[in-house]
Formats: sequence, structure tokens, C-alpha cells
Amino acid sequence: MTMTTPPAPASPGTARQSRVHWAWIVAAVAFVTLVGAAAFRSVPGVLIEPLHEEFGWSRGLIGSAVSLNLMLFGLISPFAAALMDRFGVRPVVTFALVMVAVGSGLTVLMTEPWQLIVCWGLLVGIGTGSMSMAFVATITSRWFVARRGLVSGILTAGNATGQLVFLPVVAWFATHHGWRTAAVIAAVAALAVVPLVLLFLRNHPADLGVRALGATDADPGPPPHQHVGSGAGRALSVLREAARTRTFWLLAGGFAICGMTTNGLIATHFVPAAHDHGMPATTAASLLALVGIFDVVGTIASGWLTDLYDPRLLLVGYYALRGVGLMTLPALMSPHVEPSMWVFIVVYGLDWVATVPPTVALCREWFGAAAGPIVFGWVFASHQVGAAVAATGAGVLRDVTGRYDPSFYAAAGLCAVAALMSWAIRRTPQPVAIG
Repeated sequence: MTMTTPPAPASPGTARQSRVHWAWIVAAVAFVTLVGAAAFRSVPGVLIEPLHEEFGWSRGLIGSAVSLNLMLFGLISPFAAALMDRFGVRPVVTFALVMVAVGSGLTVLMTEPWQLIVCWGLLVGIGTGSMSMAFVATITSRWFVARRGLVSGILTAGNATGQLVFLPVVAWFATHHGWRTAAVIAAVAALAVVPLVLLFLRNHPADLGVRALGATDADPGPPPHQHVGSGAGRALSVLREAARTRTFWLLAGGFAICGMTTNGLIATHFVPAAHDHGMPATTAASLLALVGIFDVVGTIASGWLTDLYDPRLLLVGYYALRGVGLMTLPALMSPHVEPSMWVFIVVYGLDWVATVPPTVALCREWFGAAAGPIVFGWVFASHQVGAAVAATGAGVLRDVTGRYDPSFYAAAGLCAVAALMSWAIRRTPQPVAIG
């Protein structure tokens, strides 16, 4: 089979023969990039207690910085997708990684709560939002016709792999060398990926004179269009048209609940919740890292299943399973890791972001290959708004009641609502024409 490699430096518009299609190289670099950016995702949950002890800041206050981060992580996403559409993937992703590094690195100098909000919330939020899940949708839509679901699952697992790699490291350094060392590690991890992005990431197969993987005359993939309008204008016009459809709101509502029950609640508050029951922070962080291990398996499997089965039904099953896990979690908390907690970690890990591949597929089916990544950016924005609400809400409930149990039970009920919303999406897509 004929494959391609990057062009020779003297002839950027051509490609030479090789064994590996360049789409796989782009996907590999995108995966490593997501891993590097995900280093910061392991920081907030581990550093809540150290910041509380050193500065006396309440968990609700610290949670508000995380909430701003999570909200910007989502709200920037559709604009970043539109900017990638206009200016290319490479400059947007490079900017994003630098912002993550700056925001995480500057935290070592902070002494006031507003500085935490600027660094954790504003700077890192803009950076992570500029290369969030819309980045996954853009890469899979442009570079793959075959294996789209599988690749979207693999790239989505990049965030979980980042958590897996860095969470125990961050927890160990925070415990033995202070939280500032952990923040510097996250900054270095983001900067280390920049050279790979500059050298190997490409915007579109046409840049190399090749076609997307699996492209045919019947399905050539999206064209290498460059919109002349502003990125913000393109993102808002797509939102206006998508928001007129019932499917958009069902996807956005379900994904908001997905954010509440993952990034907002468990990723941010699982470690302090376990610590409330006498479990050492390093042990709880290791359990959360194991969620990352099984999430890699679950998300890749979800991508494979999305290529084969109705993505609506997959979402129904994922949300229902997650709700059962959250309902049982308060009874599983103890100073020691019992077998029942291992079951929860495995099941919740397999389900963690398995929702992404079927949601990306539904956005593409309903809104087209060109507008689908931007629509998914807005759907993902709702995910992060939900995560922000849960990050702050769970922290405030803990401050008021002294327990996390009410937050876990409420999240379980919302998962049932998300399952019903996914079921309500029409079985046969009715594509919406978006320019």
C-alpha cells in the first residue's frame, strides 16, 4: 500500500514514499501534545490541601479558581477551533502550550487569592482551552476518513494518559518537596512539547500534497478551506445555526453533566474527599491515576465501538453506568483501599471520557465535517461550564456541611438525566447545513 512521509525541506508541497501515512504522525504528535498539556490537570486536586494549609484559603475559594479554569477551558474551545480553521493548527497549539507553562510557573510567586485566580484560572484556562477537545475533533476530521472513531478515542485518552503520568509525580513532589515544585513540573511538561509541535504538526493533508487516511472520491474529507472572517465571527455564526436545533441542546446538556461528574467533581475533589476519610493524599492520588489507566482503555474501546454502533445508545449506557458508580461512592470511602473501591476505580475509569468519541461522531453526523469540530467546541464548552459549577459547588458544600456525600448523590441523579437526554436524540441524523 502506498504511504507518505513529510516533504523534503526544499519542496514543502510534495510528499515522498514511506511506510506510514502522515496522518498517523500527526495523530501521534497530537497525542503527546495533549499528554504534555494534561500535566496541569493533575495539579489542582493534589494542591487544594497544601494551599489551604499554607495560605488559609477556603476550599470554596480555591475551587473558584479551578472553576474559572474549567469554564475557560470550554468557552475558549470553539473560538480556538475557528482560529485553527483560519490560521492553522500549529500556531494556535504553540500559543496554548506557552500559556499553560506561564500560568503554572507563575503560581510559585503568588501570595494573594487574586493571583491564584489569574494564574490557575485565567492564564491556564486560556491555554488549555485553546487546545482542548475541539483540537481532537479538528485533527480527526481533517486527517482521517477511516478510523475516525478509534483515533478520536486515542487522542481523547491523551488527557487521561497525562493524568496517569503526572498525578503520582505531582503528589509525591507536593508531599516531599512542596507544592511549588509540583507547579514547576507542570510548566516544564507543557514547554517540552513545543518543539514537536513546531517540527511535525501539520494543518491539513493538502499541505503535504496527500489525502486524508481512508479518503475516497465519494468521501474525500473536508477541503483545506481558510475562512476570511475572524475566528470569533466564524465560531459565533456556527453557534447561532447549531443552537436552532434540538440535537445541539441535547448534546450540550448531556455533556454539561459529563463535565460535572468528571473534571468538576471527581478530578477536583476525589483526593480531598478521600483524605476526609483518613486516606493519605498520595494513596488517593494514585487511585485517581489508576482511573487514568483504565480511561485509556475505555476511551479507545469507545472509539472502536463508535465506528460500529449507534453512538446515542453508547452515551445512554455510559451515563447510566457512571450514575451507579457515583451513588455507591460515599459508602466506599475509608482510610484503606478496600476491594469495592478497586471496582469503582476500574468501572469509573473505563467510563471517564468514553463519552467523547460518540459525541464527536454525532456532531459530525448532524453538522458536517467542516462545522462539526466547532459545534463540538461549543458542546465541550457546556461540558466545562458544568465542570466549573461542580468544582465550586462541591467545595462550598464541603465547607458548609463538612461532607462531600451530597455532591456525589446529586451527581448520580444528574447522570440519569444525561442518559435520558442522549436517548431523546433522533436515531436518524438530519444534517444541518452550516456554512
